[in-house]
Amino acid sequence: AAWAAIAAAASAQAQDVAPMPTRQVAPTPPQEVVNPAPSAAALASRIAVDAYYSAHANPLIWLRDTGTRAAAAKLPAILRRSTLDGFADGPVLAASVEAALAGGQPADDKAISAAWLRYVQALNRPVPGMSYGDPALVPKVPHAPAILGEAAAAPSLSDHVDRVASVNPLYSALREQAQSQGGDDPRIGSTLERLRLLPAKGRAILVDAASARMWMLEDGRAVDSMKVIVGKRNAQTPLLAGTIHFVTFNPYWHIPQDVARRKVAPIVLKRGVSYLKAARYETVAAFNYERQDPIDPTTIDWKAVAAGDVEVHIRQLTGPNNMMGKMKFGFVNDQGIFLHDTPHKELFAKAKRTLSLGCIRLEHPERLAQWLLGRDPAPPADGPEQLVQVDKGVPIYVTYLTASVEDGKLTFAEDVYGLDPAPVAPVPVATASAAASR
Repeated sequence: AAWAAIAAAASAQAQDVAPMPTRQVAPTPPQEVVNPAPSAAALASRIAVDAYYSAHANPLIWLRDTGTRAAAAKLPAILRRSTLDGFADGPVLAASVEAALAGGQPADDKAISAAWLRYVQALNRPVPGMSYGDPALVPKVPHAPAILGEAAAAPSLSDHVDRVASVNPLYSALREQAQSQGGDDPRIGSTLERLRLLPAKGRAILVDAASARMWMLEDGRAVDSMKVIVGKRNAQTPLLAGTIHFVTFNPYWHIPQDVARRKVAPIVLKRGVSYLKAARYETVAAFNYERQDPIDPTTIDWKAVAAGDVEVHIRQLTGPNNMMGKMKFGFVNDQGIFLHDTPHKELFAKAKRTLSLGCIRLEHPERLAQWLLGRDPAPPADGPEQLVQVDKGVPIYVTYLTASVEDGKLTFAEDVYGLDPAPVAPVPVATASAAASR
């Protein structure tokens, strides 16, 4: 009734009021489609590709024949999944490659090369948080001449695309499972980011602080593994890349400064310097090989050491109780980290092995030494610090992998160090419904 009364009043009012003149509205002109401006990376890749093609008399790389076209046809799928590689522009570039394949003109060959160039450079970008003790292991983002030159010279462009896109066997296995199982856990992306560094060829050592395990790799595949002990949460084993050139038999333990200050100095102050001899500790001038001459411990101001005002260099002599055990494996790094044996083998039975001050204790150091040296590991003499050179230095990657593939399924390790983004919690159904009603 209320709606009827309002309608009747409106009708009566309309009969007493002259109609308003109709306003002529000009037709809306068609909107011009404006493509977004290309990014700086896209512009740089176009310029680099143009320069390469000009320098090589505009050769065809991708549209040269049936075989190269088949290689180019693989790129859209590779680029669409490249968000897993941390390359956000991949899906857009996939569409550009599809358009270029449909066009089939010489200019389209350049478009395909530009997409491939950007993808390969993305796979070689620096890994955040990694410290490199060996400059040869620092990732170098390749330039267009190298990337396109390798593609153009490849005996099989299709095989070349597969090899480059796979990165390495561990990387491709995790990415494949993440793609097939729809894994969106942020630990997958973080782990893939750190796995990119591993070489696909040759020998390498992989230490994973997240799972407290070590692998010996040949051509990217594990040939042996063992448990390790890594740093505590407040003394984390850092992300490192270096090269092992020596095995050290009968090593000294060079006691870190904070351990000397917190542990050793207070006992010396309480029990006297005789404690040092009982513990097989020896004070030396320095830890480098040129200045390890012993010095009289009574000449040291132990109160100042305990207060942190004076540094002291203490080493533990070789023997069954030496914290380094029978051998260690050093490599250049700015954190003073190395791999070593330990007299406390019982600790490897623990499920959580974040127990060290940062260095990496090995469950079976003799197996690593045999693999590195290619023969039974034995010291050349009985003295301390017996160095045996590895025929060819082996790269070591100390990293943090919270996602992995086990028995064909994605599995996740605890983010003990808190280095990964937190998984996004699903929104409860009730909360989502309430939000939608507001």
